[in-house]
Amino acid sequence: MRFTTMRFTTMRFSVFCLSAAFAGIAAAQAPPSDFKPLRGDRFKPLTYAEMTPEQKTLTDHLLNGPRHSMDGPFNVLLRSPEMGDVAQQLGLQFRFHSSLPAKLNEFAIMLMARLWTVQFEFAAHHRLAVAAGLSPAVADAVAAGKRPTSMAPDEEAVYNFCMELVNTKQVSDATFDAVKSKFGERGVVDLIGVMGYYHMVSMLLDVDRYPLPAGAKPELKMP
Repeated sequence: MRFTTMRFTTMRFSVFCLSAAFAGIAAAQAPPSDFKPLRGDRFKPLTYAEMTPEQKTLTDHLLNGPRHSMDGPFNVLLRSPEMGDVAQQLGLQFRFHSSLPAKLNEFAIMLMARLWTVQFEFAAHHRLAVAAGLSPAVADAVAAGKRPTSMAPDEEAVYNFCMELVNTKQVSDATFDAVKSKFGERGVVDLIGVMGYYHMVSMLLDVDRYPLPAGAKPELKMP
């Protein structure tokens, strides 16, 4: 009788351990509560259960940071998660800690999205730029591929710098001094930085053929 009781207790303990182990595995595979299905085209949207530990680390960093989202280039960057984690930290600096006013930072991002005809990126930052104070007329002109005619002096300084650097691969003294006089040398560097980062983002999205959300209409016409 004592042997039977001990065997039953041992079996029950084993079942408890197995149940706890399976519960731990399930918890480890469960996505964070704010994880939403990813989108992509050439790069298949990954589920949380498919991700490697390194990919889950990048995902957790993104969802726990100020973005709270994995929209945009991050399904692509999961393919190189260590590089992606470094890139997203750089992006955080340019998006949320730039010395440039938010309106102008978003304006510069819009210009890069227009250059590459990235529908998702332009739509997202068009909204953010207008919310930060950019004139809708200025944003609409950029969407149409035209030079805005009603820019404020600080907007014109940023526009001239971005377009001159992209189109001629350099900037004149007058264009450089216009940005430096308004935002200092750090402002010049932060502007170059955000341009460079969103060149990379634009290339990632264009290569993937990243789709717009369901029901969204393209704002940019193809060149």
